[in-house]
Amino acid sequence: MPLILIPTPIGNLEDITLRALRVLRKADVIACEDTRTTSVLLKRYNIKSRLVSYHAYNERKRGRDLIDKLLEGRIVALVSDAGTPGISDPGYTILKLAHDNNIEIDVLPGANALLPALLLSGLPPYPFLFYGFPPEKEGERRELLSQLSSLPHTLCFYISPHKGARHLSDMLEIFGDRRASLVREISKIYQEASLTTLSAIRDRLKDGVKGELVLVISGYDKDFANDTGADDWRASIPELLKNGLSVRDITEKILQKAKGASKNEIKNAILAVKVIEN
Repeated sequence: MPLILIPTPIGNLEDITLRALRVLRKADVIACEDTRTTSVLLKRYNIKSRLVSYHAYNERKRGRDLIDKLLEGRIVALVSDAGTPGISDPGYTILKLAHDNNIEIDVLPGANALLPALLLSGLPPYPFLFYGFPPEKEGERRELLSQLSSLPHTLCFYISPHKGARHLSDMLEIFGDRRASLVREISKIYQEASLTTLSAIRDRLKDGVKGELVLVISGYDKDFANDTGADDWRASIPELLKNGLSVRDITEKILQKAKGASKNEIKNAILAVKVIEN
């Protein structure tokens, strides 16, 4: 029998597929991060399958136990507390064990926080790079951010409410004050997505924000990458116009760097340059 990875709702319990419910009912054992959390979902849909814990502290030992069950022909389903297991949640260890033992693997499509956040952010959805949670150690985190700083990809991170302000300070220093969106509580009652700047998000996290957070950041822009001209943003307008960019595109680029400038102020400055050039 295959090892089956099953996405579970990230907020609304209705965000689960009929196929996922069918497989959960048939499973001989469901491995989950927290049996109490998964029990809520199973109770909602009257599923009686056996639960065992599978989390960051026991995944190696429990993984071997689950592989033994799979080799015996049992149906093993793997879930996380929310979303798709293996994506910033336990799962990779048992996936590798299954591959090493030539065990078939199936991954069901379903709920995750990344794609809704990317589309809700208002930033370009492709190309994008998903990292997950930034490293805990400051040196490792800053080294990673430095490596990502020159990529043109939209960058996506999971952020902890308790560590977010500190992590955002590093991003602000290394990336500059880029356009960014903080997407919060996806599929829940208080879902929100706010397209603003890294500095504004950092300040908001300092004040305290609850819930699960996804941070989406605009990628490196070679046409507007020099921070030395960030404050004198008007000087960049003629060159950007020569590159054939629209007023809207130029406005978005300048907002990534300009400090204290409003969208209307930037638009008016762009139109003024266009009038002079014509």
